[in-house]
Amino acid sequence: MSLAPRLDLRQSQSLVMTPQLQQAIKLLALSNLEIEGVIAEEIEKNPLLEAAAPADDGPVAEREIEAVRDEPAPADELVMNGEAAGESLDVDISAERFDDGPGDRVSGDGLGLSGASGGMGEDGPDFDSFASADLSLADHLGRQAGEVLAGGDLFVAQHLIDLIDEAGYLSASLLDVATRLGVPLAQVEQVLGVIQTFDPTGVGARDLAECIALQAKEADRYDPCMARLIDNLDLVARGDLARLKRLCQVDDEDMADMIRELRSYDPKPGCRYGGEPTLAVSPDVHVRRTRTGWVVELDAATLPRVLVNRRYHAELSSGPQDKAAKAWLGDMLASANWLVKALDQRQKTIIRVATEIVRQQEAFFLKGVAHLKPLTLRQIADAIEMHESTVSRVTSNKYLSCARGLYEMKYFFTSAIQSADGGDAVSAEAVKNAIRGLIANEGAKVLSDDTIVELLNAKGFDIARRTVAKYREAMGLGSSVQRRRQKALEGA
Repeated sequence: MSLAPRLDLRQSQSLVMTPQLQQAIKLLALSNLEIEGVIAEEIEKNPLLEAAAPADDGPVAEREIEAVRDEPAPADELVMNGEAAGESLDVDISAERFDDGPGDRVSGDGLGLSGASGGMGEDGPDFDSFASADLSLADHLGRQAGEVLAGGDLFVAQHLIDLIDEAGYLSASLLDVATRLGVPLAQVEQVLGVIQTFDPTGVGARDLAECIALQAKEADRYDPCMARLIDNLDLVARGDLARLKRLCQVDDEDMADMIRELRSYDPKPGCRYGGEPTLAVSPDVHVRRTRTGWVVELDAATLPRVLVNRRYHAELSSGPQDKAAKAWLGDMLASANWLVKALDQRQKTIIRVATEIVRQQEAFFLKGVAHLKPLTLRQIADAIEMHESTVSRVTSNKYLSCARGLYEMKYFFTSAIQSADGGDAVSAEAVKNAIRGLIANEGAKVLSDDTIVELLNAKGFDIARRTVAKYREAMGLGSSVQRRRQKALEGA
């Protein structure tokens, strides 16, 4: 083997991605609302770009499923400045791991998107109707503290209020607060006692028992029996009524009355105030059924649109300019053209993926979640001849609206459960729906996991007991023992 230096010619292939292509791929994973922020940044940097109003005359892009089979797949190319860039959006740029399991479900029955007037009247909006929604818990407590406290006590109160979390609890040590502020511990305890008299009742408590006790005292229900009940909330959670009756020294009727009183208290009083306003989820894709088949269309209301201002470009080109200015103007035009074409390609890709999802899950759109089929990203990718990573990006952070409600696009990808009779596999989400239905209709006779397995096997689902327990816990449903105790508390 020669160790002398030499020159060799080697031929190899590699994927070289331009910054524009990398950004175009990132656009696929963004929702319509997130795309608006990207467009706003580009408009600020590029004078040749201008935002266009959303289309009001119908969907921007739509496709009937029956016509898809005869259409050639659009080329994944971005044309920049009139020249083919030859760069496909359908590439795998990183070693990603894809989870083909069920996505986070938005809602079992879909999210209603009913409109509201927002307090609008003949004389304009009623700002007082929603002004309280912006009032945080800290502001609400601070106003009350300013009315009853002053000087050093007000200073301590403001510090304690800052330490109260969104639920209304104070988790900090009073000794640490006193040391930090350089005041006596007795003063901190006294100020906290004043805060605990503020609205909402129960705020400033250091644990759940103290929060419930404050509300019981406010309702004049904090007698020795109620105090012992509140001190043993762990027994209440376990539904150990026999032991609670012995500890509280009450009969069945008094225990039932105390538990009803306990349920009327708010365990998180601070949640009535503050926090970020809840934002409604906007669908990216609409699916509707017509006489000729299913129609998939992008949401015209939220779909961002951007145009290239050709007139302004012509004005700038006709004026005197040096070599640097001419090069800058050419770059701005190329960038503007690229963004427009990238957004157009993004829309076409979303439509292709959503169309194939509807085709694969047509039984769900017709009959409901019980007919949801097992589906993976690879199945969709193979059907539309795209890479699996592209399908993953397209279905991320996007929602599909149909007659059955609003669903995250990842929701339609579920793992498979084999059929007990050797038939077609069923979706894991369909099995979860069956488990949910059995537990909801179990009545006074609580079903164990073994019984649920038997009932599911009778329906044709080949499923193990540990899988039933996993699905039940994932849906937030308690075990048979927990549900039995809950029914006992409800009947008390």
